[in-house]
Amino acid sequence: MNLKNYNIHPAVYFVLTALLIAYFFPREGKFRYLFYEGKPWRYGLLTASYDFPIYKTDVELKAERDSMMKHFRPYYQIKAEVADAEVEKLRSTYNKVLQNKVSPNYMQYVEGQLRVLYQHGIISLEELEKLKQENYQQINIVNNKVASLQNVSELFTVKTAYEYIINNCPRHLDKQVLQSCDINNYLMENVTYDRGMSDKVQEDLLGSIPLSTGMVQAGERIVDRGEIIDHHTYNVLRSLKVIHENKLGGSERQTLIIIGQFLLTFGLLFCYWLYLWSFRTHVLRNKKNVFFLLSCIFSSTILTEFCVTYDLFNVYILPYAIIPIVVRTFFDSRTALFTHLVTVLICSLMVPFPHEFLMLQVVAGMVVTFSLRELSQRSQLFRCVFFIFLTYTLTYLGMVFYQEGDLKKIHWVMMLYFGINFILLMFSYVLVYMLEKVFGYVSSITLVELSNINTNILKKLSETCPGTFQHSLQVSILASDAAAKIGADAQLVRTGAMYHDIGKMSNPAFFTENQNNINPHDKLTYDQSAQIIISHVSEGVKIAEKASLPQAVIDFIRTHHGRGKAKYFYNSFKNQYPDRPINEEHFTYPGPNPFSKETAILMMADSVEATSRSLKDYSEESIRSMVNRIIDGQIADGLLKNAPLTFRDVETIKEVFINKLKTMYHTRISYPDLKGKNVGEEIPSEAKGKLPENVSSEEKKEESIK
Repeated sequence: MNLKNYNIHPAVYFVLTALLIAYFFPREGKFRYLFYEGKPWRYGLLTASYDFPIYKTDVELKAERDSMMKHFRPYYQIKAEVADAEVEKLRSTYNKVLQNKVSPNYMQYVEGQLRVLYQHGIISLEELEKLKQENYQQINIVNNKVASLQNVSELFTVKTAYEYIINNCPRHLDKQVLQSCDINNYLMENVTYDRGMSDKVQEDLLGSIPLSTGMVQAGERIVDRGEIIDHHTYNVLRSLKVIHENKLGGSERQTLIIIGQFLLTFGLLFCYWLYLWSFRTHVLRNKKNVFFLLSCIFSSTILTEFCVTYDLFNVYILPYAIIPIVVRTFFDSRTALFTHLVTVLICSLMVPFPHEFLMLQVVAGMVVTFSLRELSQRSQLFRCVFFIFLTYTLTYLGMVFYQEGDLKKIHWVMMLYFGINFILLMFSYVLVYMLEKVFGYVSSITLVELSNINTNILKKLSETCPGTFQHSLQVSILASDAAAKIGADAQLVRTGAMYHDIGKMSNPAFFTENQNNINPHDKLTYDQSAQIIISHVSEGVKIAEKASLPQAVIDFIRTHHGRGKAKYFYNSFKNQYPDRPINEEHFTYPGPNPFSKETAILMMADSVEATSRSLKDYSEESIRSMVNRIIDGQIADGLLKNAPLTFRDVETIKEVFINKLKTMYHTRISYPDLKGKNVGEEIPSEAKGKLPENVSSEEKKEESIK
């Protein structure tokens, strides 16, 4: 397959997407059974294949650990050498400085108090506050490798130790003299936290707590189909799951899990690629389309992966149905449904209750395909989203009734999730607009807005080129009806028809439909006239690009004449100067030729409508002859060779044009004048209320209306 727009094969993009999805996939190994406490077991009889312990739940382990930690006391080291050093420092200072200022009684009192304080322990203020915050009443003091319990209230800080010495001063000593001894110079912390000892003892305590509450023997019955999973059975199943996943191994297990996730994801994306390759080749050929479709799948799966991995919120809040809505807006229903199916199949690999998830999402995707044939009005989106909400609700209730058979088993919070989903889906209208700007698509909403004759360009066209405007209206009627008959995009071709001749606004008087008895071509040569006529294509493109019209609409401006010739001036030149060499390019439109059904229909409708205005007789034979001559001539000139039209399509288009032109140029009856001597003469009474007998019933009806 020759894909011109690709630098690399398109399948590579699918492989890269599969790798990215697998990279973000949840890494835990999958236990083959899904189970929830309080819900019935939906599988067959399960027995233990081997012996395994029944592990305690996290809540039970936490409770036991909290209880055990109530008996734990942190360990602190007391440094005995600090007391000796500070007392020696006090004596030295006294002998050198204080001996002449204070009596020996002061030194003896301070030294004794220092030894008492250091024996109880001086701790930093931060450590003391930490002990109080953690509600420790006692700690283990390690002195000379011997630990003993001590009340936290008996510990001192430097500040409280100083206050203790001053406040307990005997009566025979003067406090002011005592304060002049700078006692705080001999106070420092001698109690420090022993992290190593504390952590070791704490680990030993926690390690002594058993992780299991019993054993399950090989061959022992665990649970059977339909049984409600109680707390004990849930713990047994949970323990079996933990053992099963641990038995898979470490890094080797992770590698195999990643490989499995990639194979499953790539398999689904490969099927999606095969669908596009087989039935939507034109979509696959454009890398913008492939990037858009893969982005839809990737974004949904990534959101699901993060939601499941980090338990952000319930997955049913995610608006999965927004994928078929936006894909249907820009592509067809089958592509939208297939994209949705691939997305939800990948997401089902990571969500809880995958069967219920698939049931809800697949049915919702089906509802989108038949309830949203096009998105051109807000009411259509609201109706589609309401049907999706109704589908979610009824499908969920149906599954609960089928599986549980009990109204009390309905989780009404699911209705809240579906309601939030409903609100998020309403943002599809905004999302479609954003995607149009990012990917350059054009939706039915935009086409309807652009075809409004009150838009700036069309309003200006009607004012400056009234004849061209009427021509464009007639062409839009012909082209849209023909497009609807052969299954093309009628709204697209209608909008394209309204804009295809906007380039004539640059020189309106040079086009016959806008002239008023004066023809400016009379003063020009044939090739000059041809250039002016041909220039309306390039001028139209400039106007459209300046107005930021979608590329799909600009394509109609470029292609509505294709590589055809301005035949009036070309033939006139050849007839007048048969021997003179002619530059074909001076009389040839720049093109390109039409390359889609819609652009081809517009070319045919444009030529047919313009030529029909020159007919002298509007009988069916003359109209049919003119339509066949124009369209067959375009085919013979090769102007339609790139358009994907069949012979049957061409014949259908011809018939539509013939029938429409017959209706447009239908004849009307000629009203008879009153007979009498004078214009104001009274009509005979017997003739009043009568019409000529040769007038048909339809004419009579029309006359009665008048």
